[in-house]
Amino acid sequence: MTRAVQGFSEAADSDNALTFTSRRVVVPALAAVWLGLAGTGLWVLWAYENRPGTDATAPQQWPGDTRLARADGRPTLVFLAHPRCSCTRASLTELTEILARATTRPKTHIVFIRPDGFERNWEKTDLWKRAMSLPGVTVTRDDAGVEAARFGAATSGQTLLYDAAGTLLFSGGITGSRGHEGENAGELALVNAINSGTARARASVFGCPLFSWTL
Repeated sequence: MTRAVQGFSEAADSDNALTFTSRRVVVPALAAVWLGLAGTGLWVLWAYENRPGTDATAPQQWPGDTRLARADGRPTLVFLAHPRCSCTRASLTELTEILARATTRPKTHIVFIRPDGFERNWEKTDLWKRAMSLPGVTVTRDDAGVEAARFGAATSGQTLLYDAAGTLLFSGGITGSRGHEGENAGELALVNAINSGTARARASVFGCPLFSWTL
C-alpha cells in the first residue's frame, strides 16, 4: 500500500513538473505571438494613416466652366471634401487655422460631393454643419462630383489656391497624415502661398477617395 501511494505521489510530482515546464514554454510563446500581432496591427495602422491619397491633376489656370465664383483682387481657395470621410474633420480644423493666419483672407469655397441616386440631404452631415459654421466661407453641394472633376480632385481634403489672376499657387492636403491635427508642411506652405501671393507649392493629401460612396 505504501509503495502504491509513493508511486502515485511520484507520478503526481512528475505531472506537476511537466505542467510547470509546459507553462514556462507556452506562456512566453503566447506572449511573443500577442506582441507580434499587436506590432503588426500598429504597423498597418501607421501605414494607413501615413499613406497619401491620389493627388489632384488641378488645372494651372482657374477652370472657365466651373460654377464657383473666383474673387477679384484677392486669392480664391477651393476645399473639396467627401461629407462622410472621418479624416476630413482634421482637415477642416486645419483650414480654420489657415484662414485665421491669412493676412489677406481668400474667398473660400468648401465643396461637398454628392453622388446621383442618393437620398436628399445625404451630404448634410456633421462635416457640412461644421463647414457652415466657418465665417466668410461658401459651402456648396457638388452633384455627381462635377466640380471635383473640373478641378481634377480625387481625395477628400484636397485644397487648391488660385491667385487674383487665376493662376494655381497651391495644390495638396493640409494635414500631416490621415485624421491628425497639428501644424504640418502642407498647412505652412498654404499659409505662405496666401500671404506671399507668389509662392507655389504642392503637398500630399491625406483622406478618403472622393468618389467612394460606401464610407
